Amino acid sequence: MKKALAVILSLSMALSMAACGGTQTEEPEAEASAEEDVDSETSEGAVFKVGIVQYVDDASLNQIEKAIEEELNAKGEELGVTFDFADTTYNGQADSTTLNQIAADLVAEQVDVIIPIATPAAMIMQAATENDPIPVVFSAVTDPVSAGLVESLEAPGSNITGTSDALDTEAVFNLIVAANPEISKVGLLYDNSQDSSKKAIEEAKAFCEENGIEVVEKTGTTNDEVMLAADALAAAGVEAVFTPTDNTIMTAELAIYEKFIEAGIPHYTGADSFALNGAFLGYGVNYAELGTATADMAVDILVNGADPAETPVMMLDNGIATVNIETAEAIGLDYSMFADLCDSLVETKTAEEFD
Repeated sequence: MKKALAVILSLSMALSMAACGGTQTEEPEAEASAEEDVDSETSEGAVFKVGIVQYVDDASLNQIEKAIEEELNAKGEELGVTFDFADTTYNGQADSTTLNQIAADLVAEQVDVIIPIATPAAMIMQAATENDPIPVVFSAVTDPVSAGLVESLEAPGSNITGTSDALDTEAVFNLIVAANPEISKVGLLYDNSQDSSKKAIEEAKAFCEENGIEVVEKTGTTNDEVMLAADALAAAGVEAVFTPTDNTIMTAELAIYEKFIEAGIPHYTGADSFALNGAFLGYGVNYAELGTATADMAVDILVNGADPAETPVMMLDNGIATVNIETAEAIGLDYSMFADLCDSLVETKTAEEFD
């Protein structure tokens, strides 16, 4: 099916009604009323096939995927329609070959909408639908303009739109400085192949340069490389480590957080799931809310015929600081001053997944 499924079904019903009902009125108000009735009748009982594509298995993306499914089920019950994703929910396991095959399968199945979670998955789904414009509604894309997914946040311009988890890097560094006003050396830990990290790392370097803070950069693309990078940062004597919304580091967090605790180094990151997995602090959006908002956008496109090209990318409030209280205690770091520097201060303990 194409992205205009709802419109096609509406037109089919309208033609059927015209054949059975005789002459159509030319009055605009009457036409509008008839069209509303057709839309209402058409959506009732409709089945929409939804392809959900998760980039990799980690706490943040799992939380988003769960919220998307729950919201689609709730909206389906509320609207009297079915959103069918039972056989079209995939995990790419951070492998581009796997993601490209998933994209090909979803296009071949002609699903009604594709929901990719995270930037790499969104980019592959966008490329796969260039010549077969199935609507794509992404979730957790940090910088959709720089990634080339949309022309602008206000007017995406194609078959793709969605929600962003853009990070306020300066706000994170304000927390770092508040906790340690004399800080002189910061480590940057990220995967340099992750588009979601590039802008934030540039912003982090700019902040440090402006404030006379030395930067030590270490990168990794696998768990083993990230673990070695964490060891190198500790050996370099950094006083804090910053990681943006980087899926590679997120996946490795459970393997590195104890290294930073042993070295007495707070790890500041771009998502609450890092803190859940042991990092000192995660900063950013509520990922459950992000998933819900993503599902709502997909519903609007499928049921109400909204045009992705004209549907603005949604930016959620970005100001939630999540502190791992076990890690904070282990490294002896007071974070009470954070309450005045962010919209909300949340406390968590180390676990693999959100409840």
